[in-house]
Amino acid sequence: MSEYNASSIKVLKDLEGVRKRPAMYIGDTGERGLHHLVFEVVDNSIDEAMVGYCDRIDITVHKDNSVTVSDNGRGIPIDLHLDEMKAAVEVVMTTLHAGGKFDKKSYRISGGLHGVGISVVNALSAWMEVQVARDGYVWTQLYKRGGAASKLKKGKKKKTTGTIISFYPDEEIFKEIRFIYDILASRLRELAFLNKGIRIKLSFEPDNKTVVFKYNGGIKEFIEYMDKNKNPIHKHPIYINKEIDDCIIEAALQFNDSYTENIFSYANNINTIEGGTHLSGFKSAITRSINQYSKDHNLIKHNEPKLLGEDIRDGLTAVISVNLPEPQFEGQTKTRLGDREIQGLVESVVSEGISVYLEEHPTAAKKIIEESNVAARSRIAAKKARDLTRRKSALDSSSLPGKLADCTSTDPKISELFIVEGDSAGGSAKQGRDRTYQAVLPLRGKLLNVEKSRLNKILNNETILTLIASLGVGVGKDEFKYNKLRYNKIIIMTDADIDGAHIRTLLLTYFFRYAKELITHGNLYIAQPPLYQLRKGKSARYAYSEKDKEKFIKELGGDNVKIQHYKGLGEMNPTQLWETTMDPEERVLRRVTVEDAIEADRLFDILMGKEVEPRKEFILLNAAFVENLDV
Repeated sequence: MSEYNASSIKVLKDLEGVRKRPAMYIGDTGERGLHHLVFEVVDNSIDEAMVGYCDRIDITVHKDNSVTVSDNGRGIPIDLHLDEMKAAVEVVMTTLHAGGKFDKKSYRISGGLHGVGISVVNALSAWMEVQVARDGYVWTQLYKRGGAASKLKKGKKKKTTGTIISFYPDEEIFKEIRFIYDILASRLRELAFLNKGIRIKLSFEPDNKTVVFKYNGGIKEFIEYMDKNKNPIHKHPIYINKEIDDCIIEAALQFNDSYTENIFSYANNINTIEGGTHLSGFKSAITRSINQYSKDHNLIKHNEPKLLGEDIRDGLTAVISVNLPEPQFEGQTKTRLGDREIQGLVESVVSEGISVYLEEHPTAAKKIIEESNVAARSRIAAKKARDLTRRKSALDSSSLPGKLADCTSTDPKISELFIVEGDSAGGSAKQGRDRTYQAVLPLRGKLLNVEKSRLNKILNNETILTLIASLGVGVGKDEFKYNKLRYNKIIIMTDADIDGAHIRTLLLTYFFRYAKELITHGNLYIAQPPLYQLRKGKSARYAYSEKDKEKFIKELGGDNVKIQHYKGLGEMNPTQLWETTMDPEERVLRRVTVEDAIEADRLFDILMGKEVEPRKEFILLNAAFVENLDV
């Protein structure tokens, strides 16, 4: 690695237009974009770690929602940049497409290859301060809305090196300045898994929380973390790590007895949620190596179906992580890797690694193939069930179920579907709705727990078939069609009691496992019906929490306030249900998101999976936080 100084900083373009079009650079100016600012700063520290100069990163969210990120890396260069005639650190902070990532000598591998990160954060911050420990001193400079607000100042002596960046997002840009602990913690945990041995500390002052992430086992430990509540087929994850053609290919995988596939792919620490060539190579390698082993050892009988990739990956938890010098991502959001060369490299390396493991662990190999055979038979059974139900019109989007009270509009963009429990709530919802654009689907009968069921069993459940037909999108890998969705908003509207919470969890499990695109596209919502009506004279208020109830009692005068506790939606008349829960002008809806798919997967495993002990442990740990217990 050559010397890292001002000459390493290459300038491509001035910083322009970021404040006018921030979404082009950070996705949006809402919750996601706000947190993206932190991750862009942290990525610079991770890049230092990837080349071996940093092993400690500290992130602090202060009570005023300003953020500080510090590391013990080399420190951003502070010497004069000869092209710009400014200190190199100022060039990095104030110029778009300026940074050491364009100089292969300084960073052979990094995540921030577009070089827009820190300068964009600066442009979208009301203020930013950088402190660099380098060349024996601490150097400080202040910036405001992307421009330098002071000159680089030389401070006290310091022997160690590193960078501290503090910033406060600009209130002129962001709708709300409020960081969320879980969103930050999930990404930082992920980075710690991907970069074994690096210590990442998050101090979240608004909630007085502190957590340290450090995993010496890297992605092997990542797999064990995700599979903690599952029953693995083989005790230890299969681990593969090889450097080839300047690329580092790392993979870990473990088969378990669940019915879901969980593969997380990364390129240079970036979560490629839309996959790409590295994921394609990884999947091909698994299919090829296991089928070859089955053939070589006569483990598949002539009358048994051929194993497809989806059969083998049924019950697979895996991480594929590649580091390459110049990755080609599709789009600024970097959610899909496009490098063609890496596909063949990954397929070759992973095939070899899995083949070696299978030969060395014949008992595990046999069990993996047995489970894949079960999945193949279930796939064929599911196809028969799907064909049968389609002939009966249950999956035919042109034939809607009789239980559905549809809206008159045929425009999905303005249409809404309310999923309610039972006939009583369904009757009130049907009468109270605006039938022009609001449809109502009352659920009758027991909703299947899909976490414990394969697709063929799911397709025999009448309630789920009704739901599938109403949505219009189909179910299953080859059958699900997002563009067939009949409603822009799907709203789960259940009672505010234990039974309602159970039905809501069952529905969320179905959507997470079999219609996740409805979540990622922002179509799924949970309605918030009121818990109480408080009335005094002609004045009435609806309380959605115990805190609201106490507040309204005081406002209404305390004495002679009549309180009606709504234990179910059916206790409201149609007008009340419209006013409180269905009217777009007054209702409260919570959009369902999956910002942390890993934690969501673990939670569904705990709450709805086969293993009982993790569920008991979860209940005991969280019992103290229950506010509204229906007994």
